Amino acid sequence: MTIRTAIVGYGNLGRGVETNIKRQPDMELVGIFSRRSELDTDTPVFPVADIDSYADQIDVLYLCLGSATDIPEQATALAAKFSTVDTYDNHKKVPAHYEAMDEAAFQGDNVAVISTGWDPGLFSINRTLASSIFPQSQQNSFWGKGVSQGHSDALRRIDGVRKAVQYTIPREDAIESAREGRGAEVTSHNAHLRQCWVVADEAEQERIENEIRTMPDYFVGYEVEVHFIAEDEFVRDHGGVPHGGHVITSGELGGTHNTIEFTLALESNPDFTAAVQVAYGRAAYRLKEAGQAGAFSVLEIPPYLLAPESLEELLARDI
Repeated sequence: MTIRTAIVGYGNLGRGVETNIKRQPDMELVGIFSRRSELDTDTPVFPVADIDSYADQIDVLYLCLGSATDIPEQATALAAKFSTVDTYDNHKKVPAHYEAMDEAAFQGDNVAVISTGWDPGLFSINRTLASSIFPQSQQNSFWGKGVSQGHSDALRRIDGVRKAVQYTIPREDAIESAREGRGAEVTSHNAHLRQCWVVADEAEQERIENEIRTMPDYFVGYEVEVHFIAEDEFVRDHGGVPHGGHVITSGELGGTHNTIEFTLALESNPDFTAAVQVAYGRAAYRLKEAGQAGAFSVLEIPPYLLAPESLEELLARDI
């Protein structure tokens, strides 16, 4: 069986999903839905306004949309018509997003897999798995150094911002404290610097910086640097999208100190996030075929549903 897929949105994430789908043995890409009439791609492009008419032709719809406004405004309507996979990354609002998607997908007899990628996503799984092993544990998550797609998208949506990128930079001393079991005083806020590089007219810069520093969920409570630079400098120095991070969990077992560390080092954040999202599309399809409906987080989905191989093959290869 070939899984018929489609994409909504065509930024860095959408392009990564497109490339990854074309390498899958059991997927085909029906098309890309966009508000733009022309895209730099050989894949068929359709108006997003007409997407409902394609419901019978698509098994899984990848939502390659921004978390700041696009997913909250559009995802539930899409989940009512299609089985979807998104990368919603506003951690504090994930429970509310789950609830809204669960209602929409269930009413449409669809499956909505939410918050895939690496964090939320693979880091979420590791936090649950590692903390479950210790009766009492100390756990710390670190992000970076790298480009945060969600935070960069939030910057670019501020009026007057022409280009922007945000780097999340962890403190090395905080990482070492976590590894040694001394991470109790380390929080996501005091363990990281959020560094913003922005292109904007000089007359707009004071207002823009204030909007950045007062943006809830993204920048409030963090150490924040805001740097305004010329567009040619931005293009020269800030074209890459690296990222990565660590989940470090430690605890005592029988009088011994033990540490579990999960680490990612990514040359391309959107390419890796897209690869995870595509794999969860396979799980969404299989769940729907099994008669399931509603929202699913990465914590609820058995890993074998992500793989193109059968369970029997995985048991022989990976156990």
